[in-house]
Formats: sequence, structure tokens, C-alpha cells
Amino acid sequence: MKIIAIGRNYAEHIEELKNERPTAPVVFLKPDTALLKNNMPFFHPDFSENIHHEVELVLKINKEGKYIKREFAHRYFEEIGIGIDFTARDLQDQCKAKGLPWEIAKAFNGSAPVGEFLSTSEIKDFNDLNFHLLINGELRQKGNTSMMLFDFAVIIEYVSQFFTLKKGDLIFTGTPAGVGKVNIGDRLEAFIEGQKLLDFEVK
Repeated sequence: MKIIAIGRNYAEHIEELKNERPTAPVVFLKPDTALLKNNMPFFHPDFSENIHHEVELVLKINKEGKYIKREFAHRYFEEIGIGIDFTARDLQDQCKAKGLPWEIAKAFNGSAPVGEFLSTSEIKDFNDLNFHLLINGELRQKGNTSMMLFDFAVIIEYVSQFFTLKKGDLIFTGTPAGVGKVNIGDRLEAFIEGQKLLDFEVK
């Protein structure tokens, strides 16, 4: 099982971090040790003082495929969930400044909490899907898939050129604006269309 993640997929998030708008999906990987399931707590690492939350919709791949055409992409996932792409922003900035890879800022242990999944049969329109994140009961991020630069089908077509997708793989599809620092004691709750699918604490 692997975790494939897409960066810079919402225009307002690109603007808030002052990044360049991509012409193709920005792809990075997280190892299976990044996965955090069953609403287990996230333990804030000592190596960073600026861990950011990034709420994202997550596709669960249901069968093996490569070089998948976008018109067939919907056949490769039957469930959509929600997760957090935790980012050590201070480490990422340091790595970027030196022109170095920034996996240590994205792929560390527990950096990919994932909640429950919904069947795609429950979703009316992949291109009009609302999701949001509460921290300590306060709305911090909200998004709709209509705001994505690259939709689910384009993402699957693109990443499957480089990586064979296998059953159980997860694709994080990008975060909307509103990312920010988490602190020990925070409670994060993530929702798709008003249904809470992820609920955990930072310790």
C-alpha cells in the first residue's frame, strides 16, 4: 500500500502559500508508516514547531491499473474518504530554500490521518462535493471539488503514468485554503457533506 498525494490543487491555497500555479498535478508520496487510522491521536513531533493541517479528500483504489485514461478513472475507486496531510512547514521551507527534496516535511510518521470512507454510490456528483475541517469546534477549512485545478479523473490518469496503482492505495487530492498550525490539545473533525468521518486529537 502506498499513499500518493497531490499538492497545489486549489487556487486559493496556492495563493496563500505564494506558490507557482502548476500546469500538471504536483505529486509526492508518503510511506505506509505515515498512515494514521481509527481516529488514533496524532503525536506532535519534536522536530517541528510549525505542523500545518491540510484537509483533503482521499480516493481508495480498488484494483490494479496503469496508464489509465481519464474516461475510465471512475472504475478504479469505489470509496471516497477524508484525511489530513500534516506538513512540517518549517522543515519544508528550509528544504525548499536549499533546493532539497522535502519528504521529511510531508512523509513523517503519522502524517496522514485518514477517516472513514463513503461509497461512491452515495455521492451524486464528484465535481460538486463539499468537505470541511473543524478545529476545536471552529471552521478552519472548507472546500468543494469544483474548485480543484485537476479533478479526480485527471489525477488518476496522470499519476498512473508513473506509478502502477494497486488495490488499497490512497490518493490525497489536494487541500483548499485555510491551512494553519496545530497545537497539542487540538481536536480535529473532518466532514464530507456534513457527515463526520474523522475525529482525533493532537497530543
